[in-house]
Amino acid sequence: MAKNPQSAPWAFVVPAGALTLLCVLGPSLFGALSAFTDWDGLTTPRWVGLANFGEFFGEGSGVVVQTLILAALYVIGVNAVGLGLALGLANTLRTRHVLRALFLVPAMVSPLVVAYIWKFILDVDGPLNEVLGNAGLDSLVRPWLGQRGTALTAIVMVMIWQFSGYHMLIYLAGVQSVQDELLEAAQVDGAGAWRRFRDITLPLLRPALAIGTALSTISAFMLFDQVMALTGGGPAGGTDTLGTYVYKQAFVNGRYGYGAAVALLLVGGVCLAALVQVRGPRGRRA
Repeated sequence: MAKNPQSAPWAFVVPAGALTLLCVLGPSLFGALSAFTDWDGLTTPRWVGLANFGEFFGEGSGVVVQTLILAALYVIGVNAVGLGLALGLANTLRTRHVLRALFLVPAMVSPLVVAYIWKFILDVDGPLNEVLGNAGLDSLVRPWLGQRGTALTAIVMVMIWQFSGYHMLIYLAGVQSVQDELLEAAQVDGAGAWRRFRDITLPLLRPALAIGTALSTISAFMLFDQVMALTGGGPAGGTDTLGTYVYKQAFVNGRYGYGAAVALLLVGGVCLAALVQVRGPRGRRA
């Protein structure tokens, strides 16, 4: 008796679909529903409706502002540095292949490892303050991760240092796709380097810019590892982001329902921001 060939794919789809439902969709749906409850992880969940969301909008404005500041600084910084590296290492330097690999290495390392290395460097008694002190710049010596004015900036700089090489690859693909004939024709017409970049290279890099800004925005909003390793959200909550705020509310304070509500808002905000950044360049091209 011949077997139905159409039934063969289902033998692979059904187990994978069941695992996805059990391990991904099921817990995600449960977490979304728990956002509307007052659940501590031990007792029976109590339905509270939109109370968790109202509480967050009342007391979580500081965390939102800090997350937005960090996201803006990181998105601008990592894309600017990545684009600059891509332009500098596109075709001219003989050692460009070695330099590309060196700039990419930090992105291949675990964020926790990078964060702990930089925590040692930026410590009060760390190498950075020691170098500044030996150079006679004692006025610049400070607890970089212990002050509200410098801790958030330090986190951003560590992230830019680690992931600028990754964004360099994104923009490098776009830069190398620009036809040399266009740049040469513009140069013959008297256009300088800045004019060629502004009027030719940059417009052709819009797809790469959309990808780079979308990925960096998602990374910034979902930031957790670097903050917990470098500052733990301190000093006095001065570097808490939405990711660390969710963790502390759910797993430190035992407010799983409230933490799930904030996480649900975070996912919605990330999706909206990514959608705006991806669709924006399309609309301008049209």
